[in-house]
Amino acid sequence: MRSTTGTRRLMRTLVASAFACLLLPLGAGHQATAAPATAAADPIGMTSGFYADPNSTPAVWAAAHPGDGRAAAIRDNIASRPMARWFGAWSGDIGAAVGSYVGAADAADKLPVLIAYNIPGRDACGGHSGGGAGTPSAYRTWISAFASAIGSRPALVVIEPDSLGDFSCLSQAQIDERNGMLRDALDRFSAHAPNTWTYLDAGNPAWIGAATMAQHLEGAGARQAHGFTLNISNYYGTGENSAYGNAVNGSLSASYGYTKPYVIDTSRNGNGSNGEWCNPGGRRTGTVSQTGGGAEMLLWLKTPGESDGDCGVGAGSAAGQFLPEVAYKMIYGY
Repeated sequence: MRSTTGTRRLMRTLVASAFACLLLPLGAGHQATAAPATAAADPIGMTSGFYADPNSTPAVWAAAHPGDGRAAAIRDNIASRPMARWFGAWSGDIGAAVGSYVGAADAADKLPVLIAYNIPGRDACGGHSGGGAGTPSAYRTWISAFASAIGSRPALVVIEPDSLGDFSCLSQAQIDERNGMLRDALDRFSAHAPNTWTYLDAGNPAWIGAATMAQHLEGAGARQAHGFTLNISNYYGTGENSAYGNAVNGSLSASYGYTKPYVIDTSRNGNGSNGEWCNPGGRRTGTVSQTGGGAEMLLWLKTPGESDGDCGVGAGSAAGQFLPEVAYKMIYGY
């Protein structure tokens, strides 16, 4: 007997190809054809909305501190929203961690957003989020287990934020090695996670020029990815990111003959950027929706209130640590 969830999913899958026609690259001002995406299926059409993780750091904090005057606001304005879950060495057995998370989303008929953050030499030039797998071989094993744990279930996966804007302190041999790992990661998802849309990360409008980023995307195998992401863990406004994403697509089209959809992280861009990237004060959560701003989607990829590192209003904290006072102030923009 087919479950109710399975029946709904089957009906949505029958119209997925028609829905996918609405998610074409936007606003690049040219006629280039988008390169083929990783998966033929449409994970959005297979699900009934995005997954809100009941075990996110703000949700866990709010549940553990019901008497705190900030708890209700954090629960209602942050914890209840769909956000990405980040996976790295801290996740333990990556197959079990990813499988459990995607399984919970699948049981709820919701679409999970996952971020793979374990490439060797991670954040090599920035330093606040350094680490990653010890060797390229270890990373290939890790990312293969990640993809296999998703299997045929629908998901969105961002592959290694910062990895293509972080070349200033790398040798050409290191760049080539990194690109090889990213291309291999895309291959693993194509082979083992056919209903997953994969995204490479294209940084933000203030990092490197659009033409250079297009070159980096091409080198990392962007033709095989569904798209690219912008503004992860940063603060630039949606309009600035849309202009940059369109410029990147213009360069991809002119130089390589294809374009890609892009996603903007709006989790902390409600007040725009003040020029600082590491825990600046006075920032605000941004809007979240399936489409808008010239992008394919506006999503919360960073969790509001999680620290960028030992800096700014998060002085004394570690990257990824949840800071309730920072989260509370970000709701109201002060």
